[in-house]
Amino acid sequence: MTKPIKITYIRDNKEVITDAEPGSQVFSFMPEFTLNGNQLVAAKINNELSSLDSKLEFDCTVEPVYNNTKEGMSVYRRSLCLLLAAAAHKLNPKTRLLVGNSICYGYYYTFEGESISADALKKEMQNIINKDVRIKTDFISWNQAAELFEKLNMVETRKQLNHNCKSKIQINSIEDFSDLYFGPLVLSTGALRTFDLINYQDGLLLRFPKTKSPSLIPDFKDEQKLFSIFKRYKEWGKRVNVTSAASLNDLIANRKVNDFIDIAETYQQKNISEIASQIVKSKKVRVVLIAGPSSSGKTTSAKKLGLELQAMGYTPKIISLDCYYIGRDKTPLDEEGKPDYECLEALNIELLNQNLIDLFAGKEVIIPSYDFHTGTSSFEESNKMTLKDNEILIMEGIHGLNDKLTPKIPAELKFKIYLSALTQLNLDDHNRVSTSDNRLIRRIVRDANFRGKPAEGTIAMWPSVQKGEELHIFPFHSNADAILNTALDYELGVLRVYAAPLLRRVNPNMKEYSEAQRLLNFLENFATIPPTAVPPRSIIREFIGGSAFKY
Repeated sequence: MTKPIKITYIRDNKEVITDAEPGSQVFSFMPEFTLNGNQLVAAKINNELSSLDSKLEFDCTVEPVYNNTKEGMSVYRRSLCLLLAAAAHKLNPKTRLLVGNSICYGYYYTFEGESISADALKKEMQNIINKDVRIKTDFISWNQAAELFEKLNMVETRKQLNHNCKSKIQINSIEDFSDLYFGPLVLSTGALRTFDLINYQDGLLLRFPKTKSPSLIPDFKDEQKLFSIFKRYKEWGKRVNVTSAASLNDLIANRKVNDFIDIAETYQQKNISEIASQIVKSKKVRVVLIAGPSSSGKTTSAKKLGLELQAMGYTPKIISLDCYYIGRDKTPLDEEGKPDYECLEALNIELLNQNLIDLFAGKEVIIPSYDFHTGTSSFEESNKMTLKDNEILIMEGIHGLNDKLTPKIPAELKFKIYLSALTQLNLDDHNRVSTSDNRLIRRIVRDANFRGKPAEGTIAMWPSVQKGEELHIFPFHSNADAILNTALDYELGVLRVYAAPLLRRVNPNMKEYSEAQRLLNFLENFATIPPTAVPPRSIIREFIGGSAFKY
């Protein structure tokens, strides 16, 4: 007789312990598939995100995951993407559907070959949803997978198998369409009723709900500036023939990646040079304001821009907006009662504007210093500054694009730059590289290298970081005079060297285990690149160390 296993089911911080037969599926222990209007989409088994049809083979803790959580919504979005690909295959098996960047709670797709209208695709997706088709997860042999993806005309997915030569390959299937497994999915297509599909630019936009409102599609707000930057970068990727993890891995395997590193770095520097030319052309700009989300490379970008301006005859002076923190005792508190250093009111706006007015008038000022250990601001004689006619100020910080930061400074004296790590690489035909994941991995590496913080610490604080970005950075990117893409398409191969060992140390008893495993699985798509290949002035050096710049 088979010995039963012990299942500890957790909901609302309460535990229910029961016995089960080994091989029982997760959903058989879920008492409800909806809770307060939210839908059950997955579960955590010993803190690892899993599909509801996963089999339980040993004593474990099981916790439900609903679609109003970050992890639940990621399952929902990933499942929607598979549904779209299945619908496209059913309508036209010969055309290639290719995923692009994210825009306003949606993913942009294009076609290679004959296109399919948004209306036709949406109708077919709805048909599959109405049939409530079970989404299957299976393992097949490597040879079967290679044959399958060749038959489905999934070129990049097939190429990636050359760098994933395992004896068995995990796939997901909806009816007769299959794709590589990249994470847990919903149990069946009937769970995917909230979505929209619209024509956009030269392709389609698959739109999905916000995490906090999983039953509503948010209003569409076009992001033309960001899209144009991504489109330009995507076209560059096609020209240099590196558009996916597979094509990058080919370069690494064939020992040609060093040339590509030089090309990628040169292209990024060219874009920085173009921005410097815009600044010089204006002839009136006295202060450059740089803003971007966490780990977008603000500090290094400011220094690289400074070098370009020097080459054009200017003398740049770089200041961090952190210098203008008002002090811990005066900083507003957040909803948890902790100092909210990310709100605009945490800065001494009045002093900042007066300093700028005085500097532009040729007066001498003392730039304040802020000590994060003591939480106090101070003024030191060594921080005296003047601004001559050929000198220009570069200020970087999260509020740089918010006009409320510098309300007393005339618009013609300011030049605002938004930074974003918009990688144009895809993992394969239908799976994209998330900008947020790229920045999180950068942050994990930097925090470990320079702040002594373990990976689980960075992962734990990331939702708070993203919340601050949603409030204080993203709403103002349209105010920018220029947008700089700080992603380097080879960087994940380098970052994997540092990040993978850190992520492997996150154990199953930690809440962050699920996210650590997801990131590890993501990084496995990239072959490693030795850090010695990274140039000394690269933005990547800001995270891995060894930079020629002083920080």
